[in-house]
Amino acid sequence: MDRSRVAYASVSEVSALQTNKVLRNTYILLSGTLLFSALMAGVGIAVNMPVLNPFLTLAVYFGLLFATAKTRNSSLGIVSVFALTGFMGLTLGPIISLYVTALPNGSQVVMTALGITGVTFLGLSAYAIKSGRDFSFMGGFLTVGILGAFLLGIVALIFNMPTLSLAVSAMFVLAMGGLILYQTSEIVRGGETNYIMATVTLYVSLYNLFTSLLHLLGAFGDE
Repeated sequence: MDRSRVAYASVSEVSALQTNKVLRNTYILLSGTLLFSALMAGVGIAVNMPVLNPFLTLAVYFGLLFATAKTRNSSLGIVSVFALTGFMGLTLGPIISLYVTALPNGSQVVMTALGITGVTFLGLSAYAIKSGRDFSFMGGFLTVGILGAFLLGIVALIFNMPTLSLAVSAMFVLAMGGLILYQTSEIVRGGETNYIMATVTLYVSLYNLFTSLLHLLGAFGDE
């Protein structure tokens, strides 16, 4: 009996150490990608880069996402994830410039969206880590919700439907909040063991949360 308890304790300790390692590596890599993404956004703003065609952006995004997934278990995965987040940061630069120049309170809108994004991420992540709750039940709902919002976003873009576009942004705000809870819970509970893919998921959540909030705040704050 004592041996069984010792063996169980040893396995639990190893599992906890592995989980802590994945969580630590994820946040270290996420911090690095966010800084690099911010740098690339600054480059986009500095060179006055135009807003890229959304379909071209999606094509490059999915291509880099595929490359990251394929190389997630090698050192090339780090290169791929920085290429992905750097590109997304570059596309964000002209979007921020557009809001700053097009709205009388554009700078305030950008900073408010950024602040809400940061507070939301920190709050949801802390709750998932501290509570230890299992949010795996959200996986199916999030997949359907994100896919549905994505398809509706394409429809709104093609047919120029501003009201639907705002509804899609609201859907993405809710879905990205859920995705942060889900992914953090998966790391804490050992469901996600690859910190590169965990980083990508959290980065995409933050990117979409920020841009969706930017859209909503810009729309409702535009006088």
